[in-house]
Amino acid sequence: MNIRAVLFDLDGTLVNSLADLTDALNFMLAAFGKNALTTAEVVLLVGKGVRNLVQRALGSDAPADIERGLGLFVAFNTAHIADKSSLYPGARELLKALRADDLQLAVISNKQESLSRLILESLGVAGYFEVICGGDTFPEMKPSPMPLLKVIEGLGLMPGQTVMIGDSINDIQAAKQAGIAIIGCTWGYGGLRELTEADHLADSCPEIVSILNQLG
Repeated sequence: MNIRAVLFDLDGTLVNSLADLTDALNFMLAAFGKNALTTAEVVLLVGKGVRNLVQRALGSDAPADIERGLGLFVAFNTAHIADKSSLYPGARELLKALRADDLQLAVISNKQESLSRLILESLGVAGYFEVICGGDTFPEMKPSPMPLLKVIEGLGLMPGQTVMIGDSINDIQAAKQAGIAIIGCTWGYGGLRELTEADHLADSCPEIVSILNQLG
């Protein structure tokens, strides 16, 4: 396998943003007079984009509620994008090592593109990536393979020349449908229960480098 590019999920893979997501969600819920959620409860809601997150947290299908909640959540999260968020141990060194090996890097998140860019910029790693896209960049988001295939095409590569790295079932399913190898991160939000179909499992960022070296 001739690996030329590595595609990363964002939340739960490169960045632990759960505390900031919880704060933004609870700010929104408070405006509706609803009880706050714990991080343990929020982690079960994330992964399919912010609209889905807001809708599930509110427990409402009313369009007006969802739009209001979405506005409140995004405004708070934008203002507090990295108050408590941080890169996972070894993530910065991983990105630096991969770029030193002349690999192209991309982020494919279900978080909104603007928020994805903002958190990467706030944590000082946006410059490592040729491409940063979110759940609103393309008509479909993960688990659809569309974002992966669009990014791969934009990089001028074939699926077999890329690897996806992620922590959730959405990443696994998207990679499988796109026909690319997937490395599952065991430290993320999805947990081992969502990584059973990953081609490889990594317990740390340095282990990702070892797996990529094996893949060639």
